[in-house]
Amino acid sequence: MQRFYTLFVGQVFHDLPQVDSTNSFALDLLTKSKPSEGTVISTLHQTNGRGQIGSSWESEPGKNISLSIILYPSFLPAHLQFQFSQAISLAVYDLVFSFFGEKARIKWPNDIYVGQKKVAGILIQNSIAGSHLRSSVAGIGINVNQESFKSNPPNPTSFFLENGKFYDLGGLIAPLLQFVEKRYLQLKSGKIVPLQHSYLEALYRFDEDALFQRANGDNFMGRISGVTASGRLIISVQHQEETFDHKEIRFCHS
Repeated sequence: MQRFYTLFVGQVFHDLPQVDSTNSFALDLLTKSKPSEGTVISTLHQTNGRGQIGSSWESEPGKNISLSIILYPSFLPAHLQFQFSQAISLAVYDLVFSFFGEKARIKWPNDIYVGQKKVAGILIQNSIAGSHLRSSVAGIGINVNQESFKSNPPNPTSFFLENGKFYDLGGLIAPLLQFVEKRYLQLKSGKIVPLQHSYLEALYRFDEDALFQRANGDNFMGRISGVTASGRLIISVQHQEETFDHKEIRFCHS
């Protein structure tokens, strides 16, 4: 697989033939040493990939991007850790946008969509020291050349399913690492407002009437109006704003 070296993201690149989870491998590294910032763990065969809140991530061996990046955003207060999630989401979005344009969207909090379907997922695991972040592992899974999904997830897609073309995975990892570095440095330099604006501009169903379902099963019409600093989704419901954590609400797809 081709490897691309940016200023620091990807300078250390662990290219593993198989691993249970790139995030687990990265977290294990952190327990034993302090890897260089920007260390990447990548594999063609992830046997136990994880999604948000304990969900699994299906990835056919040799077909997709499965990698994790170790970063040290110690400049970020723990209560603002969603800003890190925004930066990583935007980096993956940037890659998808470069291929699919306006069809690319970020579905809150950090799934990447093409049209109405999920093409990439992100799992971020942070450790905290005092009031600030100490380390972060950003796990990124992108469906690239997969032609079918056996686990019957709700609405998956891949680069191949969207346009019928196969891609060299290494050729996609190179710009992905560039985008991660760019967005991370934007965050580190304190350009929070531009990041937030970019996130909202890319947000799936932002400022549109949409049907949602609460955790208790009740459906309602609302309009996404923003995201709080802590990452809660703000929805305007009958001219009043309510906020929701992940798993407290879901989109109802038509």
